[in-house]
Amino acid sequence: VQLVESGGGLVQAGGSLRLSCAASGNTFSYNAMGWYRQAPGKQRELVAAITSGGGSTVYADSVKGRFTISRDNAKKTMSQQMNRLKPEDTAVYYCNIADEASVETMVMRGEVFFESVDFASWGQGTQVTVSS
Repeated sequence: VQLVESGGGLVQAGGSLRLSCAASGNTFSYNAMGWYRQAPGKQRELVAAITSGGGSTVYADSVKGRFTISRDNAKKTMSQQMNRLKPEDTAVYYCNIADEASVETMVMRGEVFFESVDFASWGQGTQVTVSS
């Protein structure tokens, strides 16, 4: 699967952005997916994940209640609505695969954790910059 992110930009604190991820290939609907982000000087982290069918979602504590992940398997797209953005949300955001069983575990625990899986090739990501 190939992935292309879009929708980032510069926004003031408290503002909103909607990120999109477009996938190619025939395996999108079989994979759990996640939105990851990487801030300068920091490790890449998982901020939200969704199961392959879209029925379950889970969020990092830092974005819970502000971000909403969704997907449309028929269109091979995934989105993330980001509201009440904070300067600490500034990062490059990427979409990529997540492990289905791990996402289900995250959902049960109510917490996310980064796990190295057989990722698709990372796209260029989309820059989100939140000014204070």
